[in-house]
Amino acid sequence: MEYCPTSLFWFGLLLPALLFFLLNHRKRTKLPPQPPAWPVISNILDLGTMPHQNLHRFRAKHGPVTWLKLGSTNTMVIQSAEAAAEFFKGHDLTFADRKCPHALTALDFNQGSLSVNRYGGYWRILRRLYSTELFVSKHVNDTAYLRQKCVDSMIMYLEDEMAVEQATEQGIDLSLFLFLLAFNVVGNMVLSRDLLDPKSKDGPEFFDAMKRVMEWTGKPNVADFLPWLKWWDPQGIKASMAKDMGRAMKIAEGFVKERVEERKLRGEVRTTNDFLDAVLDYEGDGKEGPRKISSQNVNIIILEMFFAGSETTSSTIEWAMAELLRRPESMKKAKEEIDQVVGLNRKLEENDTEKMPFLQAVVKETLRLHPPLPLLLPRNALKETNFMGFHITKDTQVFVNVWGIGRDPNAWEDPLAFKPERFLGSKIDYKGQNFELIPFGSGRRMCVGLSLAQRLLHLGLATLLYHFDWELGGGLTPDTLDMTERAGIALRKLHPLKVIPKKRNV
Repeated sequence: MEYCPTSLFWFGLLLPALLFFLLNHRKRTKLPPQPPAWPVISNILDLGTMPHQNLHRFRAKHGPVTWLKLGSTNTMVIQSAEAAAEFFKGHDLTFADRKCPHALTALDFNQGSLSVNRYGGYWRILRRLYSTELFVSKHVNDTAYLRQKCVDSMIMYLEDEMAVEQATEQGIDLSLFLFLLAFNVVGNMVLSRDLLDPKSKDGPEFFDAMKRVMEWTGKPNVADFLPWLKWWDPQGIKASMAKDMGRAMKIAEGFVKERVEERKLRGEVRTTNDFLDAVLDYEGDGKEGPRKISSQNVNIIILEMFFAGSETTSSTIEWAMAELLRRPESMKKAKEEIDQVVGLNRKLEENDTEKMPFLQAVVKETLRLHPPLPLLLPRNALKETNFMGFHITKDTQVFVNVWGIGRDPNAWEDPLAFKPERFLGSKIDYKGQNFELIPFGSGRRMCVGLSLAQRLLHLGLATLLYHFDWELGGGLTPDTLDMTERAGIALRKLHPLKVIPKKRNV
């Protein structure tokens, strides 16, 4: 058999190049470990109804960084403090984008939103506006009286409910009162309105519409993972969202129009100085985004404030109360600290909580075990990148499982136990720099309302413990209290906490 010298020449020349390409391509496309996947739907079923729990189970087999194919969506899951630190410190800008849930595209909500907007000029405008007008330290300090007013109203509502005989026997649903508290705080700070005041004409309907919007937001939606189903909306979630969001938007639009007319009549004289005023006053240079925020987006900003500020805060206080009721010794210690700081002859105030390290530790431990968003809102890759040796493609979405990180035995001793004492004398905080505890996220997309949330969490919990002694309702005991979770827009108890408050002599 004869060989052609020319063929041998080209074969010898191209073989090394081909091997180099194949080896380099394999190295360049190395992905994180992935569990087995089904055709078409891939790993969607692996999420189940409690995605944070199911993903956490993958950690033992697949490691702290896992790859999923959710329908046609590439997804990376981060489940350790070390991987989270690398992600937020080394790749924050690369993953600064968002992949918006299909439900939140109803009525173009995503176009005016801060939380689910694409990374760009308009997002930066909103971020600065929130940071400098609503959540700047001076403004948060100056509005302490509003939060105090709302907490006082909650105490009054609880006392009224205690007068109902059935409530004292079966217990009252504490989650409802906590949601009312958070909802009213947002209403006062954004609109200068007590939306749950009996005299409020639109408040109850707005409250009902927003509750429904939050329910639709928290429902798993197959259209998020199989984009070709979006036009069909097979579960009807976007259509239902549009209906209820439309109700809420119409009421918000009425609030805005009323304020605009009031400002025209009063001219330079202002009777309010809230976040709505700041949004209406905004004037940009037109370089990064619009010179003025459109009326549609003003309405969306108002709705988003209720989204972000109501469910998450109220769920955290409910979990804290549930944990304390399961551990009477921790409840006793927290109440003794509050009594020592405040005494029994004056009103508890927000700045009192700064002198309550055990109460603060209770909140931290609650956020570790029960973060309001167990999976942080998904980030999205703006470009392809290398992350911890893995090749990550553009448009990959990223879940950070803060619920799983909070229960990681590599980061926490006895991780499943509720032990507030672990934080006494510790410098670990939840402000985005200690990656074993990041319930509010970290980096550019960190929760902008952290400073306000922290104040309300401390004040709300301290006030409940100061004004009342608490027992479980319905014949429950600390050992029989069900702590099963329910996923939604925030992580809730499956069975709302039923309690019997008994007024203290303070």
